[in-house]
Amino acid sequence: MSNTLNRQVPIFLSTLIFLSLGFIVSLNATAQSTQNYPNKPIKLVAPVAAGGGLDNLARKVAERLSKNLGQTIIVENIGGGGGVIASQAIAKAAPDGYTLMISYVGSHGTNPAVRKLPYDAIKDFTAIGMIGATPNALVINPDLPIKNLKEFVEYAKKNPAKLSYGSAGPGTLTHLGMEQFKLAANIFMVHVPYRGIGPAYTDLLAGQTQAMLPTLYAAMPYLKSNRVRALAVTGDKRSSAEPNIPTFKELGYKGFDGQQWYGLSGPANMPDAIVKKLNVELNKVLAMPEFSEQMTNEAMTLMPMTPEQFSNYIKEDIARWVKVAKVRNIELE
Repeated sequence: MSNTLNRQVPIFLSTLIFLSLGFIVSLNATAQSTQNYPNKPIKLVAPVAAGGGLDNLARKVAERLSKNLGQTIIVENIGGGGGVIASQAIAKAAPDGYTLMISYVGSHGTNPAVRKLPYDAIKDFTAIGMIGATPNALVINPDLPIKNLKEFVEYAKKNPAKLSYGSAGPGTLTHLGMEQFKLAANIFMVHVPYRGIGPAYTDLLAGQTQAMLPTLYAAMPYLKSNRVRALAVTGDKRSSAEPNIPTFKELGYKGFDGQQWYGLSGPANMPDAIVKKLNVELNKVLAMPEFSEQMTNEAMTLMPMTPEQFSNYIKEDIARWVKVAKVRNIELE
């Protein structure tokens, strides 16, 4: 018995030492990987189809962040479900900093408030940093015989079967905002959901739909070329980028103060060092004078935050839309 025990102790100690060495090697490898980050291309997912404001923003941020990090950033479009499909993919990705996404009010604000999702918008993600926010604008096809919001409401009431509106998908702000307006104005419009705001614009410009509530940021190129007409914007005050467009509030519709925000997120449990590095470099992009001026001219208010501040912002925004959904009795399958 004693001889057997004596033989087992060295074996046990050898195994323990081997495992300990393996753990130390693993830690060193992880630390070295984090220290050398990034040493290969990064994938940045835009949770919409190509085209539109979010896709445009993702590419502008990727271009500048790539230069700051000294590594290629490839933008990949994964549309559908108002950001749900892309978010689900990111939640399942390796938390090594090489798969990121542009999270926004649809994927991490309104959708979590009104739908049962295959992901937890807080627990399944790492909040890296806020980019900015922009108001939403009610825009219409300019062929409609309508010049202002009052005429739009009157036209909708007289022609209940003639109006439809496009959105970036069920559960997005472009959807909930219009449903909120329908209730407030007591009008009817058919909802036509798309896999992102880009395809929705295509049908709006072609006259297949008549109205939409996209971000003012996404609407700017179409407003400047007179391909859409804006009737009102969300928010407490008019946008400096388009000061001639009145707010819903000043036109008699209270509660339209939601804004479309965008940030940078990754899968849950990303290393703190990588999160910090990405946050620092993202905030450097936001501080670039030419980038800041361009975003301001395109109706985007930049909002640099720490990862903790951005995480709290997401939590507060979800709570905000939960409250709106309950008051408006909005719940999606």
